[in-house]
Amino acid sequence: MSKEIVNKKTAIKMLSRLGSEFVIVDNPSYINPNYDIFPLSKKLRDPLSKMIASVMDMDGTTTTTEVLCIHSLEFMIRKFSGFLTPQQWRGLDHEKDFPNVIGNSTTKHVEYLIKTYGKIINNDFVIQSFIQAAVWTLLFGKDEGRKREVIDNLSAFNLSSLHNEISLKLKDNLSISLNEFDSIIKKAQRKYSKLIVIRGESDLVRIGIDVYYQRYHEILERIRNGEAKQISNELNLEIGKHLIEPMPAIGVFLALVKGLLGKDASKFVDYLVQIKKKSSSKNIDKSKLENHLALLGEHFQKYPMKVAIVTSSIKYEADIVLSEVFKVLTNEVDNWNISKSKKIKIKNHFTAFDKFYEAIITATDSSEIRLKPHRDLYSLALYRLSIPVKDFNKVIGFEDSESGLIAMRAAGIGNCVAVPFAQTSGHNFQAASIIAKNGVVDILTKS
Repeated sequence: MSKEIVNKKTAIKMLSRLGSEFVIVDNPSYINPNYDIFPLSKKLRDPLSKMIASVMDMDGTTTTTEVLCIHSLEFMIRKFSGFLTPQQWRGLDHEKDFPNVIGNSTTKHVEYLIKTYGKIINNDFVIQSFIQAAVWTLLFGKDEGRKREVIDNLSAFNLSSLHNEISLKLKDNLSISLNEFDSIIKKAQRKYSKLIVIRGESDLVRIGIDVYYQRYHEILERIRNGEAKQISNELNLEIGKHLIEPMPAIGVFLALVKGLLGKDASKFVDYLVQIKKKSSSKNIDKSKLENHLALLGEHFQKYPMKVAIVTSSIKYEADIVLSEVFKVLTNEVDNWNISKSKKIKIKNHFTAFDKFYEAIITATDSSEIRLKPHRDLYSLALYRLSIPVKDFNKVIGFEDSESGLIAMRAAGIGNCVAVPFAQTSGHNFQAASIIAKNGVVDILTKS
């Protein structure tokens, strides 16, 4: 590996050889330099049948979980401001805020919100919410990485004694009720609030990350414990919807490219057309589409794709989310117009998500400072899939956010598909080679 130090003129010359399109990516405020420059791969628009692998984002592309992420970020600002009701503060703005709180790292999302809503932030509320989030994470959190970060943050604010107190409680009592938890929080807030000094934006970001994760993980734990319907009611979500469910036609796409459908792929014509008609009045030649899907099904039966999930969520989150998604997918198969034997075969493949995917890349595999729009997660995915650089042009990628698309292109994936949904419709999709308004449906029906 070369470690040659060169002057600016040589660096510019070498950089120009890497491509004709580049992106400037801002780093978190505590990183030097304050931005990086990445070359982007050439845009490609090859048909699905030429692809040997697929890499897909999780939140917003494969699943609906962006709603929970956005809720948790909004919750953080509500806790920081004390404005807990819509009457006090209407919440995040769809057009202004959503493009800045989806697709990047949690640090970048929190930095944006603190800069944007700094005027309503009250340090007293920040400190109270920090203590509450820290205590909850230490008592009930399931992710050891998060616990370590909380312990480090408590130490940074000279609150190691609070950590010691919680450790003693865990040692003496394996089961702590909600009433006991509230009592512990109030006592800790009275004892420690005046000891915390917030020195600036970086401290607010550090605390904001803890508060965000505490809320998100609390919801995930409740979902895992069977409280999904109750949470849906609390968050006023659409009746009948799963809190975590696959995006439209994800199950069909995955079964198809894994070679599990064969000619039976043609039986999904009406289903796919129905989805497309929601956004387009254009007539579709069903006979032609039926033949196209049958050919695709036969092709992937002979040459199954490798498939990877690539997410900026940590492994703990991805495990819960994908478990829920594959439960829904398994149930969906019962309603598919295919033979019973094929249903059983596909359901067996959908039983365990960690065996279905050849690679699952999460934020736990990297670092908070190297998440999307940095290329690292997608580069790891390509490596885990054993795709050589010469075959990167045979990989198709799906992303719902601007940052994710940039990360893909920076990793060398030219067949880069934007799959916008309600919360990311305001993103800049300039980096995409294709914009698929109906998600994977548009790719499945594109001959």
